[in-house]
Amino acid sequence: MTMMIGCPAETEWHERRVAVTPDVVARLRRTGLDVMVEAGAGRAAGFPDEAYVAAGARIASRSDVFARSDILAVIHRPDCGRLRAGQIVIGLLRPYDDPAELAGVTALSFEGLPRTLDRARPMDVLASQASVAGYKAAVLAADTFGGFFPAMTTAGGTARPARVLVLGGGVAGPQAMATARRLGASVTAYDVCVVDAGRDEQRASVAAIRDFDVVITTAQVAGQRPQELVPAATLAALAPGSVVVDLAAGPLGGNVAGSVPDGRTETDNGVIVLGAGNLPAQVPRAASSAWACNVAALLEYLMHNGSVVLDPDDEITAGLAAGGHQGRRRRSRSQSRRRGGRSGRRTSRTRRVAGRSTGA
Repeated sequence: MTMMIGCPAETEWHERRVAVTPDVVARLRRTGLDVMVEAGAGRAAGFPDEAYVAAGARIASRSDVFARSDILAVIHRPDCGRLRAGQIVIGLLRPYDDPAELAGVTALSFEGLPRTLDRARPMDVLASQASVAGYKAAVLAADTFGGFFPAMTTAGGTARPARVLVLGGGVAGPQAMATARRLGASVTAYDVCVVDAGRDEQRASVAAIRDFDVVITTAQVAGQRPQELVPAATLAALAPGSVVVDLAAGPLGGNVAGSVPDGRTETDNGVIVLGAGNLPAQVPRAASSAWACNVAALLEYLMHNGSVVLDPDDEITAGLAAGGHQGRRRRSRSQSRRRGGRSGRRTSRTRRVAGRSTGA
């Protein structure tokens, strides 16, 4: 009775990532899983079907992946109409957005991962993808800015380095700062703690930001409206040709007034505003590899003797389940065991989700 993990191709617009890459197939198989990947799922990220087969995975049609998989590894919420009762689905599933769509399955959503726990860090897709986004934000800014990022001496004279301001901490901010510095820019960074800035703070913001050539904003919390850090008055104070990259731009808004997800706008005074949108999808190979490692780490944590074990008293499991395990389990039993020091003793409420034979 070997459990099957399936990886369907992503269907969202502009999404080029894949949740399982060839380099983690062997790792997943060592946990006791068979691996099935939809034909062409990794092509946009630079992973051909042949690479999966060489690593030990099976290539199948989309319908077979959904029908035969006990576990589905995805980036975004999949075609919910294809899900069947008892499946485990792992990804960024927007658990509070029409939860009825996920009824009957066990939805483990990375949005709920308790990120402050040390043992949860290897599973943290929000952190791994934010790191990719921070890198790409700096590269995108350098590509858009009309001047040099590093100091340059040419036959026409010497150009000063670009002045870059990064607003926001977390993971993306430091990565954007480090990348901009590697590109030769003069970088200043601020973590952002002020929620409601008064007029004095706003005037200070305008005075501070207007001297920068590039501003990158990264302040966001998953599922919450981003704080506006660069209002219209601040944009108006920037010099023509300045570039502002809003990494937080999304359906709930952004850090920059008027930013549009996956869009480019230009203010009346010539400031270019880039709404980042899904930046990790623009670095699909690296982002997919990081994501797949996070998935493998999670399954190494959950797998025991060939089955997924879900403990509602465990902080990681409870967080991922986002309000409780939704699925109908084929088999459950009480047990106590110890997980090699990662999470301590499991109580009698531990539940096992058993797999089914998937055939050859």
